[in-house]
Amino acid sequence: MRIVEQSWQFEEDVNGAAILRKIEMAGRTCYKSEDRITEESASKFVAGVIKSGHHSVIEHHNITVKIITDRGVTHEIVRHRIASYSQESTRYCNYSHDKFGNEITVVLPVWFKGLTEDNLNRTDEEGRKRHVQYAMWKASCEQIEKAYFELLDAGQSPQEARAVLPNSLKTELVMTANLREWRHFFNLRASKRSHPQLRDLATDMLDGFRKKVPVLFDDIQF
Repeated sequence: MRIVEQSWQFEEDVNGAAILRKIEMAGRTCYKSEDRITEESASKFVAGVIKSGHHSVIEHHNITVKIITDRGVTHEIVRHRIASYSQESTRYCNYSHDKFGNEITVVLPVWFKGLTEDNLNRTDEEGRKRHVQYAMWKASCEQIEKAYFELLDAGQSPQEARAVLPNSLKTELVMTANLREWRHFFNLRASKRSHPQLRDLATDMLDGFRKKVPVLFDDIQF
């Protein structure tokens, strides 16, 4: 069994300046004010659009990302309806095959980050509790892996044997959404009320989106 941390990446080049210009061009069509477009006008225009709530204008651009996380998290992500998804399928992926390393891969829960063999001897109560919890989680996943392979050996198909696979199972998800939906995603999933695993992912993604696309996500703060 392999343990990995969740991650994500843009699946395409993201040119923030070009995106702002595209939104400005679309938005100014409403007012027939295209003559006011300059080299520097896009940022101010888009900021005004966001402030005024005229968010339909920012639907004119989509961004695609690939997310590596656990299946529990993706069950929440795919509830965002105005988006397109392609996800690694446990019906067709047989994790006993060589291309999967003949093992399942699970995603480390964020509350276990930083736990290593080197700090197993921490004496504080919280440290001891976390290490016990981590050992229980890891042992459970290993037992599930064993049961999964035994079911395959007994003649079950991957789509049948997957019934025992855990929420911690690693999955890859390609997600495409327009900028308005990305704002909705971050407002919900980067919130302190979000599930810790998803919030860890969403806050890191929000930081990446802010760096690539100015203005559009600057007002989302938690």
